[in-house]
Amino acid sequence: MEIRYASHPAEVKHFDTERLRKEFLIETLFVPDKLTAVYSHVDRFLVGGALPVKEPVKLEADKKEMGSDYFLERREIGIINIGGAGIVTADGVRYELAPRDCLYIGLGTRDVTFASNDAANPARFYYNSSPAHKTYPTVKAAIEEAAPVHLGSLSTSNERTIYKYIHGGGIRSCQLVMGMTLLKDGSMWNTMPCHTHNRRSEVYLYFDMPEDGVVFHMMGEPHETRHLVVRNEQAVFSPSWSIHSGVGTTSYTFIWGMAGENQEFDDMDPVAMKDLK
Repeated sequence: MEIRYASHPAEVKHFDTERLRKEFLIETLFVPDKLTAVYSHVDRFLVGGALPVKEPVKLEADKKEMGSDYFLERREIGIINIGGAGIVTADGVRYELAPRDCLYIGLGTRDVTFASNDAANPARFYYNSSPAHKTYPTVKAAIEEAAPVHLGSLSTSNERTIYKYIHGGGIRSCQLVMGMTLLKDGSMWNTMPCHTHNRRSEVYLYFDMPEDGVVFHMMGEPHETRHLVVRNEQAVFSPSWSIHSGVGTTSYTFIWGMAGENQEFDDMDPVAMKDLK
């Protein structure tokens, strides 16, 4: 398990490219037959992936870092499959996850394993996890069951559809909020005009990108912006004080996850374009 510590915005504005990437970018999420995990001290977010190819992958706790006997002893988790069809088994119950299906698993579930239906086209399970205080039911949702919100336009190169999976009006959780945004062909910008939300941190996973495609992810305080070059299936931590927006060399898909003080999707502080620097 990799550990990331919180960074003050006054310090971040002095980071060079290497330091920015080390602190905020997750470059490798999917390793064959392994579980990856990156633990952030910002809102105690845990982010990772499972890529079962030859054998199932178990969701296991790092007892030293997590201080728990099993992963979900004091946590909840949201899982979205971005690969081929697969199966998540939670305390003996099997859940079939097609591409872009989401599964929420609540506090207290002891045994969770990930498996693929076809080793030639394995599932790629991406997860976000946050601390929990109450057990909510394990629930699966296909993308067709998510709440869609259509935003933007081709004229501003940001026509997109937001699908909400885990939120106040959908799958219930303690504090985790999670969903997916699909950009229309010809659109490259997401979340612009941008915003911050001081009561929640956020993580973006970018995918559905060609090998030579990149997203320039904008971050930092509105008056001290920086950027990260992000490639396919890489994720970015966004602290509450930072904007989080990006523009790609092609259209792409991204998964967003949030945790913090509340679950209000619209609780954000808009940043006017004229105020960006």
